[in-house]
Amino acid sequence: MNSLLQDAARAGASVGMAADTITITGGTPLNGSVRVRGAKNLVTKAMVAALLGETPSTLRDVPKISDVRVVRGLLGAHGVKITDGDEDGELILDPSAVESAHFAEINAHAGSSRIPILFCGPLLHRLGEAFIPDLGGCRIGDRPIDFHLDVLRQFGAIVEKLPSGIRLSAPQRLRGTKVELPYPSVGATEQVLLTAVRAQGTTELRGAAIEPEIMDLINILQKMGAVISVDTDRVIRIEGVDRLEGYTHRALFDRNEAASWAAAALATEGDIFVAGAKQAEMGTFLNVFRKVGGVFEIQDDGIRFRHPGTPLNPVIIETDVHPGFMTDWQQPLVVALTKATGVSIVHETVYEQRFGFVDALIEMGATIQVHRECLGSQACRFGQRNFQHSAVISGPSALRAADIAVPDLRGGFSHVVAALSAEGASRVSNVGIISRGYENFFEKLTALGANFTLEA
Repeated sequence: MNSLLQDAARAGASVGMAADTITITGGTPLNGSVRVRGAKNLVTKAMVAALLGETPSTLRDVPKISDVRVVRGLLGAHGVKITDGDEDGELILDPSAVESAHFAEINAHAGSSRIPILFCGPLLHRLGEAFIPDLGGCRIGDRPIDFHLDVLRQFGAIVEKLPSGIRLSAPQRLRGTKVELPYPSVGATEQVLLTAVRAQGTTELRGAAIEPEIMDLINILQKMGAVISVDTDRVIRIEGVDRLEGYTHRALFDRNEAASWAAAALATEGDIFVAGAKQAEMGTFLNVFRKVGGVFEIQDDGIRFRHPGTPLNPVIIETDVHPGFMTDWQQPLVVALTKATGVSIVHETVYEQRFGFVDALIEMGATIQVHRECLGSQACRFGQRNFQHSAVISGPSALRAADIAVPDLRGGFSHVVAALSAEGASRVSNVGIISRGYENFFEKLTALGANFTLEA
């Protein structure tokens, strides 16, 4: 079994998925309601932040996804006691007995996640050492950890590369520093925040990511006792403190999952109410959704997304860091754009290898060309590096069934949506990886009226 199959099977098994292949009969609109809970890109980092506190933390609206299971296992391996609260989706994290974990335990839990790199700062503060195994995650582009290690060195950490992974130590208290990011990386910003809050002195981070999930992590750290200010020019300043307490926090909703179901409504000519979705964090997506022709209604407890009943419009999209159009939104939306009348262009500027998923769409009858050139308003950092990072989608295309394999989290959701909108029965394998970011995925498909069967 290759590494992709292993990752998919492991991810699905961790949340109780009994099958890793689904047969979908397309042609039925998705209609009904689904609920989104806390954002995958926030809750896992919030769980890590609990390591920094001297008292227990309570995190609410935690989804049952495999990435949460991975972090829960890693925290448990380091001595954090985690119990379920009285409320569904509530976790209580007690870090009072934090200890070093054997690398074999870390490896056992971290095979399908890149989250261990963010354990380093908190563990260096608590224990004076940390270990990082080989890192996994979705294969959508270059995500080097060298920058993370360089940042930790700036704080005063000693980095040793070993055959089994990387060991970090801090013989003395970490010190505040000045960091300037060459690109507003979410992961690098999280690394600085989680390390700087208990470092001695002040840390200045320039070129920071300011995604809503980053701001919610800052909210959590401030609740714990951190002193953090955010300027309008992507500069974050953190004044280190000697002690942090636990927090009580309800996680920000998952805007990526909300956008995915919105795109599914368009692609299948359906009508989906996404309970828990909020307008403020989805403004950029909502503008594009409306330009494509989609109809949405903002309600107090969620957003209703539906197909207009008329032909969809082509659009030009450039992905970007917040407040731009998120890279995680483009893959599901590309499926809907195959139904639009005319030529759409998607210029991907965040991950250089995010268009691998379109091969399956082309096999299903979509007319999509991928180019190395920057087909957008301006050149991006991938333009001179020979990466296929612009897609031209011509439509409308009548998709037909095919046997396809899921390549990554968002691409996998997109493949399922393509199968749901196609004529005939498609067989989609490696679906376990979808459980990394979508809670109760099959149950939600059933609630929306999807026609599918699971293979044992």
